[in-house]
Amino acid sequence: MSSRAIRLKTGNTGKVKTGASGKVKTGTTGKSKTVGKSSGGGGWLVRQLLMAVFLGLVVWVTYEYVRLPQAEPLLKENPKTTALMAQRAEEAREEGHKPRRAQSWVGLSGVSKYAIDAVLLSEDASFYLHEGVDTKELENALEDAVRKGKLGRGASTITQQLAKNLWLSTDRSLLRKAKELLLAHRLEESLPKNRILTIYLNVVEWGNGVYGIEAGAREHFGIPASRLTPAQGAILAAMLPAPRKRSPTSGSKALKKRAHWVIEQMEAVKRLNAEQARAAHAEVDAILAGKKVDQPEDEEEGI
Repeated sequence: MSSRAIRLKTGNTGKVKTGASGKVKTGTTGKSKTVGKSSGGGGWLVRQLLMAVFLGLVVWVTYEYVRLPQAEPLLKENPKTTALMAQRAEEAREEGHKPRRAQSWVGLSGVSKYAIDAVLLSEDASFYLHEGVDTKELENALEDAVRKGKLGRGASTITQQLAKNLWLSTDRSLLRKAKELLLAHRLEESLPKNRILTIYLNVVEWGNGVYGIEAGAREHFGIPASRLTPAQGAILAAMLPAPRKRSPTSGSKALKKRAHWVIEQMEAVKRLNAEQARAAHAEVDAILAGKKVDQPEDEEEGI
């Protein structure tokens, strides 16, 4: 055998093909060619499926967005009821109880400035700065949700909470959260900040069947919202994460801790001076211990 033939066999062992002309062919095998065709076909199918899923998602989001409630009517009209009120009423009926609804509408001028400050600092300190969604807080909450494997509450702005109370359920699904974000955007587009805050303060839950800060003030302290002290405002604000469990008479340690924290925040941003803050801390302890606290007499009811 010639040295040329030996070199060919050594360099292409198992891959030498001889054509009819006697020339040697060393191309790729038929197996690799077949794999290439199969891979290309599979990639095309995956791309088509992804495109179909994407288009389906776009259609679904558009459909859901169109079906969501409009916020414009709330510019001049107070909501007659809310999704949360309807849910609570249904829950009461299922338990064999008559639904309760205590609510009295009041404007911002009819609410103690201390109570307004307490709610804002407790629930959404950046309320007047964002456009319905606090992106930094949302990012932190999503990271926390991934770690814990469930959605929490921390990222919800006042606008988002209002959207949920007005139109959605209390479940914590991703779908509900997506709708909440869309509706919060609608609220911010349609209403000024003070109107959003006014509606929120009048529909948010403040106890079993108690809705709005006026009803909450009368229910828990026997006074109108205009006369709420810093301590009382802090307690009401501290109730909001769980208003039906954290009443002033519940003995909740979480309520007491949160109320003191709210007062600390009010002092930190100069809503209270040091003396006012000390008095407020003492009043919180007295109220939550069940002691009677004298109300200030320098304000008239309804102002």
